[in-house]
Amino acid sequence: MAELFDIYDDGLNHIGVKPRDEVHRDGNWHQVFHCWVISRGCMILQKRAPDKKIFPDKLDISCGGHLSAGETVVEGSRELNEELGLEFNFDDLIPVGRRISMNLYKGLIDREIANVFLYEVDMGLSDFNYLREEITGLVALPVDDGLALFSGEVDTVTVEAVGFGQEQLTITCDDFIPSVDNIYYKGMILAKRYLRGDKYLLI
Repeated sequence: MAELFDIYDDGLNHIGVKPRDEVHRDGNWHQVFHCWVISRGCMILQKRAPDKKIFPDKLDISCGGHLSAGETVVEGSRELNEELGLEFNFDDLIPVGRRISMNLYKGLIDREIANVFLYEVDMGLSDFNYLREEITGLVALPVDDGLALFSGEVDTVTVEAVGFGQEQLTITCDDFIPSVDNIYYKGMILAKRYLRGDKYLLI
C-alpha cells in the first residue's frame, strides 16, 4: 500500500491526503521531521544511500524523515531511532523552528515544511547504529571546520567517517544536497550558538 502524506496549500493550510509518489510528482507541500545531532563538538551528518530517489550519494543533515498522514511531529521523531539508533526522550530535543524549502531533482518537486530540532549526545561516531539500508555512512564534522567550509574560508575539510571503508574523508560543499538558503551553513551557526550556551536558537 502506498505511503500517504498530508498535503498543504501555499498558506500551509491542510488540504488533503495524497500518495508519496504523487506528492513529489506534483510538488505538494508536506511535512517532515529534521534533527541536527551534535556529539563532542561535531555535527553528525549522513550520506544518503545510492538508491535514494532524491539526491542519492549526497551528504545531508543528521536525521530526517517524512510525516505520514495523520502523524504528529512527536511520532515523526521516531526517525532518530530508526535512522541513527538513538534512544531518546522527545522533551530533550531542542525545537529550533520550521524551515520551508523547495528543491528539484530529475523531474521531482520536493516542497517541504520541516519541523527542525537540535539534539546533543556524547557518543563516538562508530557507536551510532545507523540504518544501513538508507544511509551509506556517517561523518563527524567539527563545528568550527563546518563554519570555515560553508563560509568559503576553505574549500575542503577532512572529517572522521564510518561506513566508507576508511576512517577519514575529505569533503567539499559539492558533496552536500544543494540548497538556496545555505542550510548547512545555518546549521553550523546554530550549533556554534548552542555550544557556547546561547538561549535563543532558530534555524
